Amino acid sequence: MKHTLVALMEDHPGVLNRVSSLFRRRGFNIESMSVGHTETPGISRMTIVVDSSDTSVEQVTKQLYRLIEVLKVSDVTADPNVARELVMIKVHAPSSRRAELSSLADVFEAKIVDVAHDSLMLELSANPDKVENFIELVRPFGIREMVRTGRVAMVRGSNSHAAEAYVKTA
Repeated sequence: MKHTLVALMEDHPGVLNRVSSLFRRRGFNIESMSVGHTETPGISRMTIVVDSSDTSVEQVTKQLYRLIEVLKVSDVTADPNVARELVMIKVHAPSSRRAELSSLADVFEAKIVDVAHDSLMLELSANPDKVENFIELVRPFGIREMVRTGRVAMVRGSNSHAAEAYVKTA
């Protein structure tokens, strides 16, 4: 089962390396990892997607808390959340197929961000399943290059895990 973990941590050099090393030592394959600043100066938010059992995720969560810089870890997999991923795809697009690609982009609410002589670059920000579906539908056109950000997620409503951690650290 895929688990989405959200960790709040102090923004210090080397923290990302320590976190990823912890997962490596435990034999976890990180499917995606996204890190960025939060609304609180000096605090970063890391979203990690791993494919593992509930028990293994609980164990690694406990290990994460042993890292001094880690303030809060939450498995938001079962919580009502909003998850997004960004993908940019450069596809083969001769002029004869551009209308078809443009229609497909419209259906998925993707943006055409670059046009070249024989290619289009498309950008889509959506839930991970929609991103996967979009990739599969543009694949027959010929994907020349692709980059994905990895999943980011936030729990719905006013009782967010980030707010709880902020209160504890303030």
